Amino acid sequence: MAKAYAAKEAGGSLSLIDIDLGSLDTNEVLIDVEYCGICHSDLSMLNNEWGMSSYPLVAGHEVVGKINAVGSSVKTLKVGQTVGLGWHSDYCQACSSCGTGDENLCDHAQPTIIGRHGGFAEQVKANEASVVALPDGMDTKSAGPLFCGGITVFNPMVQFDIKPTDKVAVIGIGGLGHIALQFLNAWGCEVTAFTSSESKTEEAKSLGAHHTINSRSEADIEKAAGSFDYILSTVNVKLDWNLYISTLKPKGRLHFVGATLEPLDIGVFGLMAKQRSISSSPVGSPSTIKAMLEFAHQHNIKPQVEMFKFDDINNAIAHVESGKARYRVVLEK
Repeated sequence: MAKAYAAKEAGGSLSLIDIDLGSLDTNEVLIDVEYCGICHSDLSMLNNEWGMSSYPLVAGHEVVGKINAVGSSVKTLKVGQTVGLGWHSDYCQACSSCGTGDENLCDHAQPTIIGRHGGFAEQVKANEASVVALPDGMDTKSAGPLFCGGITVFNPMVQFDIKPTDKVAVIGIGGLGHIALQFLNAWGCEVTAFTSSESKTEEAKSLGAHHTINSRSEADIEKAAGSFDYILSTVNVKLDWNLYISTLKPKGRLHFVGATLEPLDIGVFGLMAKQRSISSSPVGSPSTIKAMLEFAHQHNIKPQVEMFKFDDINNAIAHVESGKARYRVVLEK
């Protein structure tokens, strides 16, 4: 048995309960949780916004901790190793996506917080294939958000072959965007931040943006027509997407990692005339997560985190919900 913080109903406060993780399968590992980030996806599950939550629900999918035990068939991980666990805890390992290194696209991938207990707990269990070791010397306190927020913005850089010579822009300087600016700058790109907050202008530059554009000013956005090879949208609100598409170069790409809830109102001619593209992506595969961690460690890239104790979890969640977090919240023992 392990202790965990669980919601017993949608929107309810979290309380401490006992959970039974069961015995380890031969290919599973048991992780003693040391840190766990709080992501907006956790809030969506806790509040049943996606209609797939069951209670009591133990959320948490930005886990960092040490391996406590390994199954008899585990070959790549060992007891005592510091590891991380993100959105997925298991894959079918039999489909074409798994066979080609795209496990994150597996139709039967098992999310860490859907149908199983997540990381708001003393311990969490996962398949060896979904657990990634941290590079030696990496800061463990800030590493958790890389396993969701970090890989979400790093994955398209790899998938769509972003080049160091590209001019790129990031919409939204928050939990995802502040990591994207750091990654893209270290990648070698010329980086522009679209931000609606004057207070974030200098901060965006300190994070890696070479330029900023006021996203509340249509005139300022129009001045950037035909400027960017790639735009990464990290926001979940409706914007004038046709206006942003006009800032793309020929063959430029507008890529969504923010879960915009409203349908996209986009004119095809703005795409067709310049052979522009629209795309989206989820988190990345374990191999891409490993590459991201190595890149982040090599370039000293860290999410900006605010720390809360696990027993203060309800205040931590309220802080995330308030939108005042700068920029990720992490729970610690």
